[in-house]
Amino acid sequence: MTQAATNSIEPIAASARLSLRWRLGLLAIALVLLVFDQYTKHLAITHLQYGQSVSVFEPWLDWTLVHNFGAAFSFLNNTGGLQHWFFSSIAIAAGIGLPIWLHRLTPSERLLSVALCCIWSGAIGNLIDRLRFRYVIDFVHVHWKDDWHYPVFNVADSAITIGAVLIISHEFMLWRRTRQANLTSKSV
Repeated sequence: MTQAATNSIEPIAASARLSLRWRLGLLAIALVLLVFDQYTKHLAITHLQYGQSVSVFEPWLDWTLVHNFGAAFSFLNNTGGLQHWFFSSIAIAAGIGLPIWLHRLTPSERLLSVALCCIWSGAIGNLIDRLRFRYVIDFVHVHWKDDWHYPVFNVADSAITIGAVLIISHEFMLWRRTRQANLTSKSV
């Protein structure tokens, strides 16, 4: 076996992982997002009537309480009932798998660590709803007058979306660095 192949399967040294301080910061971010998500859902449940909109910024933002039986942004909302178990299983897998992935990241992957932290908190926030109510509480309704309506969502959905955008950004930056390194090595 070559030296490169041997190095690729060896565990990452503890010193090459994210620092404890950084990981504690990620935990704090995840917990703040999770608590904020659950708090805003509590406010929505206690102050909004199901299906009725309360204008926040006319003509584009309302609070509208809905029950989402599907995934983020009401994906697969009307497919029967099996989606409850499907999406709960995905959230449980994410709840277990993402912290393991986070633990293995290196300092050069800090953006990815923040992304995974956001996705974890969003997945757990929506899982809590699924386990409590068998649906997810959504209430943020973005629209333009009555001409265009975005699916109603919540803080957890926003955290998952921000995490996905950060992963794409991380991968793009990684691709750019690799491409630049390849161009530099070819010109030498």
